[in-house]
Amino acid sequence: MINQFVITTQRDAQGRFAVIHTDGYINNLAGERIGEEANTLLAEGFRRIVINMAKSTVINSIGISILIEVIEKMQEIDGTLAFCNLTKTIAKTFTIMGLAQYALIYDNEQEAVRGVLE
Repeated sequence: MINQFVITTQRDAQGRFAVIHTDGYINNLAGERIGEEANTLLAEGFRRIVINMAKSTVINSIGISILIEVIEKMQEIDGTLAFCNLTKTIAKTFTIMGLAQYALIYDNEQEAVRGVLE
């Protein structure tokens, strides 16, 4: 099976937030791409980031560890990170592993954007 992982990013025209859309299995390579994209957004001055995982239904432990690194970077700059459209399994995993304590989790993108702007 070939992993066709795709990231698309939407930037708010006023620079208030950005949304990273993931599509595919989040393994070490995909996790690194998410981390790189988050670093790019931080370098551009974005401090509120939403990661929409509607099209990513599986994540492995290395992918999670890279997301933890993104959370740590966001904490260092007093930024806000939110995840949305998680499968029940991923949401439960994020809660068990403690990611839900340090990042916001929403059912959909609209709620997540509203949440990071509050």
